[in-house]
Amino acid sequence: MITCPVCGQRTVGKVGADQYFCWDCCVEFIMSGQSFKVFDVELDGTLTLHDDPMQNAVNLEVQKG
Repeated sequence: MITCPVCGQRTVGKVGADQYFCWDCCVEFIMSGQSFKVFDVELDGTLTLHDDPMQNAVNLEVQKG
């Protein structure tokens, strides 16, 4: 059984050849062997590459004085 690479849940449906949709976190992903690409589904139905929010996190430092 296939699990979602983002949330780890099994509520995944097949939407195309090696293309799947997770009903829990609402992302589509394409599996190719051991690698995968994850896409966000926009309101108009287009797919954009999923961006990991922790990957681009900015560490802000507050300076006193």
